[in-house]
Amino acid sequence: MSQAAPGALARGVPRGRAAALARTICEVAAPTFDEGRRAELIVRLWSAAGLEARSDPIGNVLAEVPGGAGPRVVLAAHLDTVFDARTDVGVREAGDRWYAPGVGDNSASLAVLTAAAEAIAAGAWHERPRLLLAATVGEEGLGDLRGAKALARDVAGAVDAFVAIDGHLGAVVHQAVGSVRFEVALRGPGGHAWGDHGTPSALHALGDVIHALTAIDVPRNPRSSLNVGLARGGTAVNAIAEEASCLVDVRSIDPGELARITAEAERRARSIARRHALEVTLTRVGERPAVVGGNEALVASAERALRAVGIEPTRSASSTDANAAMAVGIPGICFGVYRGGNAHRASEWIDPESLELGMAALEALLRELASA
Repeated sequence: MSQAAPGALARGVPRGRAAALARTICEVAAPTFDEGRRAELIVRLWSAAGLEARSDPIGNVLAEVPGGAGPRVVLAAHLDTVFDARTDVGVREAGDRWYAPGVGDNSASLAVLTAAAEAIAAGAWHERPRLLLAATVGEEGLGDLRGAKALARDVAGAVDAFVAIDGHLGAVVHQAVGSVRFEVALRGPGGHAWGDHGTPSALHALGDVIHALTAIDVPRNPRSSLNVGLARGGTAVNAIAEEASCLVDVRSIDPGELARITAEAERRARSIARRHALEVTLTRVGERPAVVGGNEALVASAERALRAVGIEPTRSASSTDANAAMAVGIPGICFGVYRGGNAHRASEWIDPESLELGMAALEALLRELASA
């Protein structure tokens, strides 16, 4: 594990401030489509720092930062988590780790962005570009990047770069993984398991659909994937299911491959529905673009910034808020600022001390972008 360069701490940020913010943010639940309470918290925190924070019509929190020089850059961290409102999001300390659902993804990133806002507003970070800060809604799951998509449309042509703050220290997401998500919904007459035996079952057919989808040729190069993440149907053990459905997630780094796999999946679902004499409805519930290139200078700046604080960068492909920016021609990356693990699980954890280094890395990135 890389260590910080000597003295690699962000200027003007009290030690432990980012970690304290991560705890505060994490303990305000923010399920996708229900981010309002956390958004209100971010408005209060950014306003207390002296910024004019506001919410846009879709629910993003935005704040223009006075001053700066050079390019205009969006710094964005998403508000939402994958956990529902009933989840216990209290932070538990054990050794040198903090545990809580969502404590890393994306509470730690929001905390680093907020601590940076405080440092900038206090006049500590002088070398920086012109900045628009954003806390976005709907990054996770069926949120479909709705906050970032709306923001990217609004600022297209008016900003020079988009940096999504998300993920682990050292990671620079330079390639946008595309995805198509759709629901397969089957419907038939249903009936009694004994008296109507032989009537088509939507649930039996759904099993055939899932089997057929998992048999599709999904290449390793270009890297692609197909997953059935949720299935439901039926009403009772002794009832022939009238309805059954599943949610399908197709991903690829290649737009052509994404389209091919999706078309084949939809074709197989329709074919099986006909064979079972059932109605089928295919509904798109999410689309994220696959984008490569156009961000080479931004990637190089991020890598120099990480090396400046003693971290060897790694490039990766992923699906983040940066997808939305890259899709409308804004150079974008995702930049990680904490160490942790078990994202999207109840056992998620962070190393709170790592946020100090994350702050230093972000400050170094802003210095790089100011001179770009």
